[in-house]
Amino acid sequence: MPRKPRFYQPDIPVHIVRRGHSREHVFFETGGYQTYLHWLQEASERYECDIHAYVLMTNHIHILATPKTKNGISLMM
Repeated sequence: MPRKPRFYQPDIPVHIVRRGHSREHVFFETGGYQTYLHWLQEASERYECDIHAYVLMTNHIHILATPKTKNGISLMM
């Protein structure tokens, strides 16, 4: 059964979780964390999402973000 489409409201915070497939690692080197944060910052500015907090773990990522537009989160991620 397919999951229902997600929708986001502007100016409402969203908790985003990204996991590695089958709990596999997302980051393999220390530099991967900094690279991910660099691209996340660029995407958040480009698609108008405020990043309030994040946690980067070896096999998953948590982000608390608020989009300014309806599609901001989807485009950022």
